[in-house]
Amino acid sequence: VQLVESGGGLVQAGGSLRLSCAASGLTFSNYHMGWFRQAPGKEREFAAAIDWSGGITRYADSVKGRFTISRVDAAKTVYLRMNSLKPEDTAVYYCAALGLGKSYYRNYDAISEYDYWGQGTQVTVSS
Repeated sequence: VQLVESGGGLVQAGGSLRLSCAASGLTFSNYHMGWFRQAPGKEREFAAAIDWSGGITRYADSVKGRFTISRVDAAKTVYLRMNSLKPEDTAVYYCAALGLGKSYYRNYDAISEYDYWGQGTQVTVSS
């Protein structure tokens, strides 16, 4: 199984980025997907999640209204659109896959419950 993130980079505050996570080696439609982030010196934290159907999304309060998660199963890809970026959004962003055998509602933000992780992509927001 591989999850490969892309789309990170350097952007000014107020700008936008779209992250992509391409999956291979798994039946994509059998997984809920999540985006997490880890800032320097901080713990990894939940950012956004989308259920297997694409119909139910969840966001951390810190990104709600600015970030949008989506998925295209035919492309085995999950996206994170990030608008109105702030310096505090600077972090390595990781995508992760949560198997259908686990409750989405109980586990969408639970780092330890996710089955597969990507290597991450750096997002840096300058002030």
